[in-house]
Amino acid sequence: MLTLDNLLLTQDDFRLSAHFKVPPGTRCAVIGPSGAGKSTLLSAIAGFFAPTAGRILWNGQDITDAPPGNRPLSMLFQDQNLFPHLTVAQNLGLGLSPALRLDRKDHARIDAALARTGLEGLGTRKPAELSGGQQSRVALARALLRARPLLLLDEPFSALGPALKGEMLDLVATLAREQNTAVLMVTHDPQDARDFAQCTILVAEGLAHPPQPTAQLLDTPPPALRAYLGDALSPRGNIPGGT
Repeated sequence: MLTLDNLLLTQDDFRLSAHFKVPPGTRCAVIGPSGAGKSTLLSAIAGFFAPTAGRILWNGQDITDAPPGNRPLSMLFQDQNLFPHLTVAQNLGLGLSPALRLDRKDHARIDAALARTGLEGLGTRKPAELSGGQQSRVALARALLRARPLLLLDEPFSALGPALKGEMLDLVATLAREQNTAVLMVTHDPQDARDFAQCTILVAEGLAHPPQPTAQLLDTPPPALRAYLGDALSPRGNIPGGT
């Protein structure tokens, strides 16, 4: 259970408050106007942005001051955060050992993660030799190896085409169900929220609202969300496997 207890984030004239819980295994979209604080909220949960007040808890344990590496989560960024001088297998290995001290069992886990994410046989390649979709799969495979109970997605698939993005969201949803992983996904696309997320957090006007059922929020949007999304609120059909 992720708990944001009267959390307050401030910087210069920016201010965002949040007070809610996200149960284990819940897939939750984070949506709202640009600059409202969606990425900042995820950065605070991950430990990259220090709160002004309040607490962040996981299963009742206060992790507000814990270093990012000691938190029970993985985070995928827009740029995938892959090291270009390392092979795919080595990039995955960082999820098991930052010093890449890997034994035979670790290498077997890496091979299994590659196969699970459709990258079998690509372990010796460098990131530059892969397509954008394959690079996204490498980042996801590394998160899979870390097997943390919370996954934060800061638009890691935004550069992909609609079909490939839908395929990646479907894969994330499948892996999240298998591992009972809670997922918070920043998105600007309401259809991605409909297809992927059971609930949605609206970030607008200085507040990260408690999670609401996605369809309910998008079908009857508050003024701030309607003004931001406009015609994009109209459903255009589900991406296969995104339930």
